[in-house]
Amino acid sequence: MRENCIMDFLKELERNNDLKWMADHKAFKEQAAAEFEELLQMVMERLAEKDPSVIGLPPKNLIYRLNRDTRFSRDKSPYHAAFRAHISPAGRAPIPGGYYLNLAPGNVFLGGGVHAAPFKDAVTMIRDYICGHGEELETIVSAPDFQNHFTMTGERLKNVPRGYDADFPQSEYLKYKSWDIECRLETEGLCDLEDFCERASELFLLMRPFNDYFNEAVRDFQYPVREN
Repeated sequence: MRENCIMDFLKELERNNDLKWMADHKAFKEQAAAEFEELLQMVMERLAEKDPSVIGLPPKNLIYRLNRDTRFSRDKSPYHAAFRAHISPAGRAPIPGGYYLNLAPGNVFLGGGVHAAPFKDAVTMIRDYICGHGEELETIVSAPDFQNHFTMTGERLKNVPRGYDADFPQSEYLKYKSWDIECRLETEGLCDLEDFCERASELFLLMRPFNDYFNEAVRDFQYPVREN
Protein backbone atom coordinates (compact mmCIF):
# COMPACT_ATOMS: atom_id res chain seq x y z
CA MET A 1 0.00 0.00 0.00
CA ARG A 2 1.45 3.40 -0.96
CA GLU A 3 1.86 5.45 2.16
CA ASN A 4 0.43 8.75 0.95
CA CYS A 5 -2.05 7.94 -1.82
CA ILE A 6 -5.10 8.53 0.38
CA MET A 7 -4.12 11.98 1.55
CA ASP A 8 -2.56 12.91 -1.80
CA PHE A 9 -5.90 12.27 -3.46
CA LEU A 10 -7.88 14.19 -0.84
CA LYS A 11 -5.57 17.21 -1.08
CA GLU A 12 -6.00 17.27 -4.85
CA LEU A 13 -9.76 16.88 -4.51
CA GLU A 14 -9.86 19.74 -2.02
CA ARG A 15 -8.16 21.96 -4.61
CA ASN A 16 -10.18 20.68 -7.57
CA ASN A 17 -13.62 19.90 -6.19
CA ASP A 18 -15.61 19.62 -9.40
CA LEU A 19 -17.19 16.95 -11.58
CA LYS A 20 -14.73 17.27 -14.46
CA TRP A 21 -11.64 16.82 -12.31
CA MET A 22 -13.15 13.74 -10.69
CA ALA A 23 -14.06 12.26 -14.07
CA ASP A 24 -10.54 12.90 -15.35
CA HIS A 25 -8.97 11.27 -12.28
CA LYS A 26 -11.19 8.23 -11.86
CA ALA A 27 -8.25 5.84 -11.51
CA PHE A 28 -6.68 8.04 -8.81
CA LYS A 29 -9.96 8.06 -6.90
CA GLU A 30 -10.38 4.29 -7.18
CA GLN A 31 -6.85 3.66 -5.93
CA ALA A 32 -7.30 5.97 -2.94
CA ALA A 33 -10.72 4.49 -2.16
CA ALA A 34 -9.30 0.96 -2.29
CA GLU A 35 -6.48 1.93 0.05
CA PHE A 36 -8.94 3.53 2.48
CA GLU A 37 -11.00 0.33 2.46
CA GLU A 38 -7.83 -1.67 3.13
CA LEU A 39 -6.89 0.68 5.98
CA LEU A 40 -10.39 0.28 7.44
CA GLN A 41 -10.11 -3.50 7.23
CA MET A 42 -6.78 -3.38 9.07
CA VAL A 43 -8.30 -1.31 11.87
CA MET A 44 -11.28 -3.66 12.14
CA GLU A 45 -9.08 -6.75 12.35
CA ARG A 46 -7.34 -5.24 15.36
CA LEU A 47 -10.65 -4.16 16.93
CA ALA A 48 -12.13 -7.62 16.47
CA GLU A 49 -9.56 -9.06 18.87
CA LYS A 50 -11.32 -7.20 21.72
CA ASP A 51 -14.73 -6.23 20.32
CA PRO A 52 -16.60 -9.10 18.64
CA SER A 53 -19.35 -6.76 17.39
CA VAL A 54 -17.15 -5.76 14.44
CA ILE A 55 -16.38 -9.31 13.29
CA GLY A 56 -17.61 -9.97 9.78
CA LEU A 57 -18.75 -6.43 9.00
CA PRO A 58 -18.26 -5.67 5.28
CA PRO A 59 -16.12 -2.51 5.01
CA LYS A 60 -18.04 -1.33 1.94
CA ASN A 61 -21.21 -1.07 4.06
CA LEU A 62 -19.47 1.21 6.56
CA ILE A 63 -17.94 3.77 4.20
CA TYR A 64 -19.74 7.01 3.36
CA ARG A 65 -19.97 8.25 -0.20
CA LEU A 66 -17.76 11.10 -1.37
CA ASN A 67 -20.74 12.76 -3.04
CA ARG A 68 -22.33 15.64 -1.13
CA ASP A 69 -26.03 16.48 -0.92
CA THR A 70 -25.93 20.13 -1.96
CA ARG A 71 -29.67 20.79 -2.20
CA PHE A 72 -29.86 22.88 0.96
CA SER A 73 -26.27 24.12 1.10
CA ARG A 74 -24.69 27.32 -0.14
CA ASP A 75 -21.54 25.32 -0.79
CA LYS A 76 -22.20 23.54 -4.08
CA SER A 77 -18.94 21.57 -4.09
CA PRO A 78 -20.03 18.13 -5.30
CA TYR A 79 -17.72 16.07 -3.09
CA HIS A 80 -16.55 15.67 0.48
CA ALA A 81 -12.77 15.99 0.51
CA ALA A 82 -12.70 13.26 3.13
CA PHE A 83 -12.86 9.52 3.50
CA ARG A 84 -15.25 8.60 6.30
CA ALA A 85 -16.51 5.37 7.84
CA HIS A 86 -18.67 4.27 10.77
CA ILE A 87 -17.70 0.86 12.16
CA SER A 88 -20.97 -0.43 13.58
CA PRO A 89 -23.31 -3.41 13.10
CA ALA A 90 -25.80 -0.87 11.71
CA GLY A 91 -23.28 0.40 9.19
CA ARG A 92 -23.47 4.10 8.40
CA ALA A 93 -26.62 4.61 10.51
CA PRO A 94 -25.84 6.64 13.67
CA ILE A 95 -27.66 4.34 16.12
CA PRO A 96 -26.24 2.22 17.63
CA GLY A 97 -23.06 4.19 18.01
CA GLY A 98 -19.80 2.73 16.79
CA TYR A 99 -16.32 3.86 15.84
CA TYR A 100 -16.11 6.76 13.40
CA LEU A 101 -13.04 7.39 11.25
CA ASN A 102 -12.53 10.68 9.39
CA LEU A 103 -9.56 11.31 7.12
CA ALA A 104 -9.30 14.76 5.54
CA PRO A 105 -6.44 17.19 4.92
CA GLY A 106 -5.73 18.81 8.28
CA ASN A 107 -8.71 17.06 9.86
CA VAL A 108 -7.96 13.51 10.92
CA PHE A 109 -10.01 12.33 13.86
CA LEU A 110 -11.64 9.33 15.51
CA GLY A 111 -15.17 9.57 16.84
CA GLY A 112 -17.53 7.64 19.08
CA GLY A 113 -20.75 7.93 21.01
CA VAL A 114 -24.30 8.26 19.71
CA HIS A 115 -25.36 11.01 17.31
CA ALA A 116 -28.95 11.15 18.55
CA ALA A 117 -30.00 14.72 17.70
CA PRO A 118 -32.02 13.84 14.56
CA PHE A 119 -34.17 11.42 16.59
CA LYS A 120 -36.27 12.89 19.40
CA ASP A 121 -37.11 9.48 20.87
CA ALA A 122 -33.45 8.54 21.12
CA VAL A 123 -32.59 11.82 22.84
CA THR A 124 -35.32 11.21 25.43
CA MET A 125 -34.23 7.62 25.99
CA ILE A 126 -30.66 8.71 26.63
CA ARG A 127 -31.59 11.51 29.01
CA ASP A 128 -33.86 9.20 30.98
CA TYR A 129 -31.11 6.59 31.12
CA ILE A 130 -28.61 9.15 32.40
CA CYS A 131 -31.05 10.08 35.17
CA GLY A 132 -31.01 6.47 36.35
CA HIS A 133 -27.32 5.79 35.73
CA GLY A 134 -25.60 9.12 36.27
CA GLU A 135 -22.80 7.87 38.49
CA GLU A 136 -21.85 5.22 35.94
CA LEU A 137 -21.50 7.89 33.26
CA GLU A 138 -19.48 10.08 35.59
CA THR A 139 -17.09 7.20 36.22
CA ILE A 140 -16.61 6.63 32.48
CA VAL A 141 -15.94 10.24 31.51
CA SER A 142 -13.73 10.99 34.52
CA ALA A 143 -11.41 8.04 33.88
CA PRO A 144 -7.85 9.15 33.01
CA ASP A 145 -7.88 7.37 29.64
CA PHE A 146 -11.02 9.26 28.67
CA GLN A 147 -9.83 12.61 29.97
CA ASN A 148 -6.45 12.29 28.27
CA HIS A 149 -7.76 11.44 24.81
CA PHE A 150 -11.37 12.42 24.20
CA THR A 151 -13.52 15.54 23.98
CA MET A 152 -17.31 15.62 24.01
CA THR A 153 -18.39 17.50 20.90
CA GLY A 154 -22.10 16.82 20.53
CA GLU A 155 -24.76 19.48 20.07
CA ARG A 156 -26.04 20.76 23.41
CA LEU A 157 -28.51 23.16 25.00
CA LYS A 158 -27.61 26.12 27.20
CA ASN A 159 -29.86 24.92 30.01
CA VAL A 160 -31.08 21.62 31.42
CA PRO A 161 -34.11 20.65 29.31
CA ARG A 162 -37.59 21.13 30.70
CA GLY A 163 -38.82 18.19 32.74
CA TYR A 164 -35.41 17.30 34.17
CA ASP A 165 -33.93 18.24 37.54
CA ALA A 166 -31.38 21.04 37.19
CA ASP A 167 -29.87 19.94 40.53
CA PHE A 168 -29.23 16.39 39.33
CA PRO A 169 -25.49 15.75 39.90
CA GLN A 170 -24.87 14.86 36.25
CA SER A 171 -27.26 17.46 34.83
CA GLU A 172 -24.59 18.82 32.47
CA TYR A 173 -24.88 15.64 30.42
CA LEU A 174 -28.64 16.11 30.12
CA LYS A 175 -28.04 19.27 28.07
CA TYR A 176 -26.66 17.30 25.16
CA LYS A 177 -28.73 16.33 22.14
CA SER A 178 -25.95 14.19 20.73
CA TRP A 179 -23.39 12.45 22.88
CA ASP A 180 -20.46 12.49 20.47
CA ILE A 181 -16.79 12.25 21.37
CA GLU A 182 -13.70 12.68 19.25
CA CYS A 183 -9.95 12.33 19.35
CA ARG A 184 -7.90 14.37 16.89
CA LEU A 185 -4.77 12.91 15.33
CA GLU A 186 -1.90 14.40 13.38
CA THR A 187 -2.15 14.03 9.60
CA GLU A 188 1.50 12.97 9.59
CA GLY A 189 0.45 9.78 11.36
CA LEU A 190 -0.77 8.46 8.03
CA CYS A 191 2.80 8.27 6.76
CA ASP A 192 3.04 4.86 8.42
CA LEU A 193 -0.32 3.18 7.94
CA GLU A 194 0.55 0.15 10.07
CA ASP A 195 1.28 2.39 13.04
CA PHE A 196 -1.80 4.49 12.32
CA CYS A 197 -4.08 1.43 12.31
CA GLU A 198 -2.56 0.19 15.56
CA ARG A 199 -3.01 3.57 17.23
CA ALA A 200 -6.54 4.02 15.90
CA SER A 201 -7.66 0.62 17.14
CA GLU A 202 -6.19 1.28 20.59
CA LEU A 203 -8.04 4.58 20.87
CA PHE A 204 -11.28 3.11 19.56
CA LEU A 205 -11.16 0.44 22.25
CA LEU A 206 -10.72 3.14 24.89
CA MET A 207 -14.04 4.57 23.63
CA ARG A 208 -15.84 1.29 24.12
CA PRO A 209 -17.16 1.91 27.69
CA PHE A 210 -18.63 5.23 26.50
CA ASN A 211 -20.19 3.60 23.45
CA ASP A 212 -21.53 0.67 25.45
CA TYR A 213 -23.17 3.01 27.96
CA PHE A 214 -25.07 5.00 25.35
CA ASN A 215 -25.90 1.98 23.22
CA GLU A 216 -27.53 0.42 26.26
CA ALA A 217 -29.59 3.60 26.63
CA VAL A 218 -30.94 3.27 23.07
CA ARG A 219 -31.17 -0.52 23.03
CA ASP A 220 -34.92 -0.39 22.29
CA PHE A 221 -34.74 2.49 19.81
CA GLN A 222 -36.44 1.95 16.46
CA TYR A 223 -35.98 4.17 13.45
CA PRO A 224 -39.12 6.02 12.36
CA VAL A 225 -40.99 4.37 9.51
CA ARG A 226 -40.85 6.48 6.39
CA GLU A 227 -44.20 7.29 4.86
CA ASN A 228 -44.52 6.75 1.11
